[in-house]
Amino acid sequence: MQATWEPHEKHGRLTKQSDLPDTAFAFPGARKEPMTDAQHVRNAVARFDQVEGVSNAERELAFENIQKAAQHYGVTLTETSWKELMK
Repeated sequence: MQATWEPHEKHGRLTKQSDLPDTAFAFPGARKEPMTDAQHVRNAVARFDQVEGVSNAERELAFENIQKAAQHYGVTLTETSWKELMK
């Protein structure tokens, strides 16, 4: 699956969640777990198993997005699959 996440900043400042494009979210279709900095990436990882109403395919895409955002923001992930984030 191909990640859809892209970094998003507006005039050098982060925007409100409602202003963010779908590409700024781990779960873009559901617009859940925005990832605009390293802390948000860590939050997306920590809350991954709490996201409701998404399919396994959406979880797979979200994990790809998290990996891409983590690399961009310098966050180290030990997980290699979205299934490792499910508790």
